[in-house]
Amino acid sequence: MSISSHEYKVITGRHCALLWDESFLWGLMARRALMEAGLPFDLIRSDDIRAGILPRYAMLFVPGGWASAKLRSLGETGQAEVRSFVANGGSYLGICGGAGLATQNDIGLLSVSRKSTRERVPSFSGPVRLSLFPHAIWENIASPVFSAWWPFQFHVAPKNEISVLAVYEEAQADAMSSDIKVSDGQISGWPELEKRYGIFLDPRRLKGEPAVVEGRFGPGKVILSLIHFDTPHDRNGAAVLRNLWRYLIPDSEWQINKSSPSKKNRLMADDCPECAKTLAEIESAVAGLIALGEHYSLWYWRNPWFLQWQRGIRGMEYSTLAVMIGDIAARLRLDSSVRYETGKSLPEFYGQSSLHEDLSTIRELLIPFVEKAQILLGREKEFLTTASLSPVKCSNEEIKCLRQELLGPSISHGGKFKELIDAVDRLLYKLIKVCR
Repeated sequence: MSISSHEYKVITGRHCALLWDESFLWGLMARRALMEAGLPFDLIRSDDIRAGILPRYAMLFVPGGWASAKLRSLGETGQAEVRSFVANGGSYLGICGGAGLATQNDIGLLSVSRKSTRERVPSFSGPVRLSLFPHAIWENIASPVFSAWWPFQFHVAPKNEISVLAVYEEAQADAMSSDIKVSDGQISGWPELEKRYGIFLDPRRLKGEPAVVEGRFGPGKVILSLIHFDTPHDRNGAAVLRNLWRYLIPDSEWQINKSSPSKKNRLMADDCPECAKTLAEIESAVAGLIALGEHYSLWYWRNPWFLQWQRGIRGMEYSTLAVMIGDIAARLRLDSSVRYETGKSLPEFYGQSSLHEDLSTIRELLIPFVEKAQILLGREKEFLTTASLSPVKCSNEEIKCLRQELLGPSISHGGKFKELIDAVDRLLYKLIKVCR
């Protein structure tokens, strides 16, 4: 049964800190998965790490997101705090972007690096079967099929002290490589598709590549995973997460709280008509943007967390925006998806005026973003009728300028989107922290 981390009773010892900053959708997914697995954790931010909070915990969990953005958020002081924490016996779990953060060219907890885009299969996502090597984290895993979401690939130098805990074995038929279903790619032929796309697509290239590794930084344990065990509603992933907690927090005893969710479903937004109106405008704008992309056949909902977008479209940004706004709306209306976390109105220290100010900020950033994004999607739709499209490069000057303004010059979050999603993230974090 899904419950909030707050309701866990930590019997003895310390538990886990989950770093929220620069995770966005990935942080939301990780939090939900940990609650579903019944695991104790606290949300923390980079400011907390710089202020010296880590010694209170046995483990730091860093979920997905752009490692470069996480580095900037931590700053030199925060990075040094993380290294000190692990060097003094703390455990580190990094998944995808959180794994990248710990590689030798970033914080440097393990002597592993990332393969370049031209050396790897850069756009693989979905279920994949692993080959597992004996380790406590695989206890009770009979069929090792898990989710990978656009992972980088490890380069593990020979003759070092890194242990490979799992390697890729076989992509499942309903996985995707770019916008091609694996079963379809096998029929069409990967060599011809790779020639057309200009990147490696064949998921068989992943076979035998490290997916989960372990090492030490001083006495501290470090596990880095390209597999998203923190995918919500994944029983195998939840089982591994529980095993990871037992392995990485061995001196703490904790129990899974199996209490039933609250049945309360009071409309918090109804306490503030202005808030309700602004929230409705935000939801309508986002829904219209997503519907337009669907109308243009640029994407469809693959699952509750991700759109499946055509090659060259920046679908992750739109997925992130839609899901995070949806979660904010659910919290303000206490929908069933978050009902187990609270049945109460906003506390006085986060009242109607503050909520309305935050929602208004989002609306002011969102409306012009959506208006220009709709133009961009229309131009991209037209362009795709005559040529292929790259996520960052395009010969069409109007598309290039709109992308630069809205999404930034690189594949990582930038432009007006970054300003918008930061505002969304700030409100969501407040709601998570005060409504519990």
